[in-house]
Amino acid sequence: MQTKQYPFFLKSTVILFGLVLLTYTLINMKQILAPLAFALIISILLNPLVNRFNRMGLSRILSIIFSLLIAITVISAIFYFLSSQIAGFSDSFPVLKQKMNSLNGQLHNWLQQRFGMSMDKQSQLVDEAMNNGKALLGKTVGGALGMLGVILLMPVYIFMLLFYKTLILNFLFEVFAEENSDKVSSILGQTKAAIQSYMVGLLLEALVVAILNSTALLILGVDYAILLGVLGALLNMLPYIGGLVAIALPVLIATVTKDGFSTQIGILIAYAIIQFLDNNILVPRLVSSKVQINALFSIIVVLLGGALWGVAGMFLSIPTVAILKIIFDRIDDLKPWGKLLGDTVPTRHKGQIWTRRSKKPSVAEKIVGEPK
Repeated sequence: MQTKQYPFFLKSTVILFGLVLLTYTLINMKQILAPLAFALIISILLNPLVNRFNRMGLSRILSIIFSLLIAITVISAIFYFLSSQIAGFSDSFPVLKQKMNSLNGQLHNWLQQRFGMSMDKQSQLVDEAMNNGKALLGKTVGGALGMLGVILLMPVYIFMLLFYKTLILNFLFEVFAEENSDKVSSILGQTKAAIQSYMVGLLLEALVVAILNSTALLILGVDYAILLGVLGALLNMLPYIGGLVAIALPVLIATVTKDGFSTQIGILIAYAIIQFLDNNILVPRLVSSKVQINALFSIIVVLLGGALWGVAGMFLSIPTVAILKIIFDRIDDLKPWGKLLGDTVPTRHKGQIWTRRSKKPSVAEKIVGEPK
């Protein structure tokens, strides 16, 4: 039977319309899809723990409940630690405000003397910035409220996904033809193992970076070193953009709380060394080597995720693209897209390609193990 060929303009129009429809759906269903996406990733991480409880003789429901309680306990402990650090930061806020006002006055005088900018002009620029800041603050508060909804819905989604796991898997097998069942099983098994190793690697990387950041800031005598170090590690999960914000926060605190610029220079040097260690040692050894995303698409998807779903979208963007890359790498027709997303750089044209990617498994891949 001859396959009908459609003209390029028609196929491109259909693809463009599909992308527009997908974007519209993602934006308008954020409150439903964002917690569902977080829940899917967490449920994949918790699945081995649920299976272990099952092997110990517990029922499926009790296994899921105990796994959820462990996850909630760990997350609550992290939030408690961060909130206690933030409470200590808020206690010294009046002193920081006074120092900030002093630095603000010095900045006004410097701008007037250096550039001849009058106080009225400076006040006008500040007012415009404040108006823009209020709009940004409103969006941030809205995003925070949205995150609260995500947090409340996630346990329900996680429980349901883990409870109906067999039903979902059977659906995926039945959607495809019976002769493809072995291939579907292989793709699902390898995808699950790769996602688990990738997320475990990210958590290990964040832990090590948090320790390095906090240690460096403590040595430099920066106030709230542990809080800034942990926040920097969390922001480091957003490639490139998060790293810049993570450096800016301790530099700003050091500028407000200390005289001179030696501490700020020390922070920049320390964070540059930590970023070098992270990119060249921690990520290759800890994070799954099968799902590395290149710098170009990392920045693009983080910005797109922020435009679609705000802060939640920025954190979800990299794991989501990593999942897509895993799937692309295992489907013959989509392998070129997987190579395009990956950070394996060919040194020659097609037909004589040499790559620079090491095949040695990462620490996270050793922890998770090979798919059965």
